[in-house]
Amino acid sequence: MDTFVKISNQSQGRDRLFRATQYACSLLRYLLRNDPEKKKLVATLQSLESNMSAGRKLLRLGNTVSAIETAKRTIHLADPVLNLCLTLAHINRGLYFLCDNVLWARTVGLVKDIDAERWSRNASRFYFVTLVLNLTRDAYEISQLVAQRARDKHTQERIRQHLNESHQVAEVVVPQLDALLFLLQESLRANPAVALDTLKNICDLFIPLNQLGIYKTNGGVVGFCGLMSSLLGLVTLLQPSLKIKP
Repeated sequence: MDTFVKISNQSQGRDRLFRATQYACSLLRYLLRNDPEKKKLVATLQSLESNMSAGRKLLRLGNTVSAIETAKRTIHLADPVLNLCLTLAHINRGLYFLCDNVLWARTVGLVKDIDAERWSRNASRFYFVTLVLNLTRDAYEISQLVAQRARDKHTQERIRQHLNESHQVAEVVVPQLDALLFLLQESLRANPAVALDTLKNICDLFIPLNQLGIYKTNGGVVGFCGLMSSLLGLVTLLQPSLKIKP
């Protein structure tokens, strides 16, 4: 109960709870779609999914300003790669929220003369670009971690030991590739925040890919990926040390 109160007291936590419920409903609807005895349950899940989506749009009002303010801070980062990736990501995130706010305004009747489909596709495009930039940042962070570990003498000794112990694998796999995979595994194990952020962004990426028709999947895949990324987001809220910085 304390955990639930801690999450629900944060606006981002409420959004994550709504999002997890929304995509859980999407996944369950897909799994039950062919069961004639579950038609009433499927209709209830669809209604709950729509309500969760509408509730999240309301919670996200004002997030455009927050994203732009964050971009103003990241533009001063000393690292040029992080500076570029994070600043552009937050700008695109802000534009995504702007499109989302316009769609919410149309839903409640505040705005009528707009092309909802066009605004929805634009929102998906901005979301897609944001995720690509976030994954670029993750790849950069991972490359930095791997390079740092590769220079460590203790790690070099462990790599040699690993290759000697796995000589049968090394005969099949190129030793350099085996060593790189070992370094990657050790780096991510020592830096779970980077691993969680990468996994979360990969899961999220399937959503705009499907919406834009770049890589069509189905409601089950979208629901599963959305649920997984939402749960990972909740983990980082409960354990701030697992949230990637900056």
